[in-house]
Amino acid sequence: MVRPKALPGAGVVIALLVFSAFVMILNETIMSVALPVLIVDLDIAARTAQWLTSGFLLTMAVVIPMSGSLLQRFPVRTIFMAAMSLFCVGTLIAASAPGFTVLLAGRIVQACGTAVMVPLLMTTVMKLIPADRRGQTMGTISIVIAVAPAVGPTLSGFILGSLNWRWMFWIVLPIALLGLLAGWMWLRVADDREDPTPIDPVSVPLSAIAFAGLVFGLSELGASGHDGPAVPAWVPLSAGAVAMVLFGARQLRLQRDDRAFLDLRPFTHRRFSVSVALVVIGFTGLFGAIIMVPLYVQDVLGKSALVAGLTSLPGGLLMGLAGPVVGRVYDRHGARRLVVPGSIMLFLSLFGFTTMSAATPVWELVVLQTIMMVGLSTMFTPLMTDALSALPDRLYSHGSAIMTTLQQVAGAAGTALFVTVMAKASTSGGAPDMPGVHAAFVAAALIGAVAVVLSFFTATRPLPASGTPTH
Repeated sequence: MVRPKALPGAGVVIALLVFSAFVMILNETIMSVALPVLIVDLDIAARTAQWLTSGFLLTMAVVIPMSGSLLQRFPVRTIFMAAMSLFCVGTLIAASAPGFTVLLAGRIVQACGTAVMVPLLMTTVMKLIPADRRGQTMGTISIVIAVAPAVGPTLSGFILGSLNWRWMFWIVLPIALLGLLAGWMWLRVADDREDPTPIDPVSVPLSAIAFAGLVFGLSELGASGHDGPAVPAWVPLSAGAVAMVLFGARQLRLQRDDRAFLDLRPFTHRRFSVSVALVVIGFTGLFGAIIMVPLYVQDVLGKSALVAGLTSLPGGLLMGLAGPVVGRVYDRHGARRLVVPGSIMLFLSLFGFTTMSAATPVWELVVLQTIMMVGLSTMFTPLMTDALSALPDRLYSHGSAIMTTLQQVAGAAGTALFVTVMAKASTSGGAPDMPGVHAAFVAAALIGAVAVVLSFFTATRPLPASGTPTH
């Protein structure tokens, strides 16, 4: 029997998309270590500076649900060129910003381009790569969506150690322009789009209010232990929840005539639902660690921002190296053999965080972070592959949009949950201290335990190859 092969040129296309997505997603967390510098340099309050990250996440949450409809309406090359162009323009605006307002505008433009790239990448892989090789390819994608946010603070720490904060953008800009030029020259994908569904004028604002309200509300909830939220967190959370219910009901009605703005039928596939639930738990833990570990290192251990950034580097590198290997194992044995041990590693590392104290050596923290990152790498690749492989071709774009949107919500939820728990348990008026950090990691360990239980519901075997991929 002849194994199905990837379409000609698929490797170049996927490599280009992975490279571009990595550069773009890196910016999601690159500002976290830079905020104290920006507060001084731009003479702004901490609450204001936080919007450079929150605004990015909010924009992503609003734009990503639209990507399913966009991918149906426009060719891959058109969407790629538009996304990369927006990202380059936003990076240029941010690099040359004279003040906070222009810098925030640049971040928002960056996010508009970034939001479409991951759904574009996932959908293209499902179309170009045969089923029996998708795990290996999705392993490479896991480098983008998990490693890039993890190494963002490390890169930021290195740059700020010797250069002005603007260089975080000036260094990225030529790399992004190179990706744009490469896409213009080499990105060629056969146009196999079906007739696009009309964009529903009711679904668009409902989607924006729902996802923006939830992400903003969670961000405000997480900030309650510091400067106090600008508005009560329950206001945007309530508005987001109501809009989400209305949005879901609207999509279910439109699905009857195949006119949904964001088709929710992927949730009718058990493999998709279980896998997405575990991805959400994993990203909650990942983003929670990204925010909590630097606070612990700097405020409890008294180390520098550079040291805080470097603690995640070994785990991030191993996570990237493990991605393709994990993908090949998935192609042979399926998700459960990887997800179960991966979730156990996640739980053990989060439980290990609960044993830390103000006298814990940094190397112990690095070991625990590395175990967590490797555990997540053995979870994300099989889960994302299994989720999308369970869907029919026409639902790929919607499935990837759902998964990527929920990742953003999970990131905001993880940050909000752990910072809020830390603030409530803190004995120093909400500022980071050992009792608060300990309570936050206890909450993280409980979430990790849920992941272990849920991992046993994942599929035992990969879906069979279905022949030549669509094109």
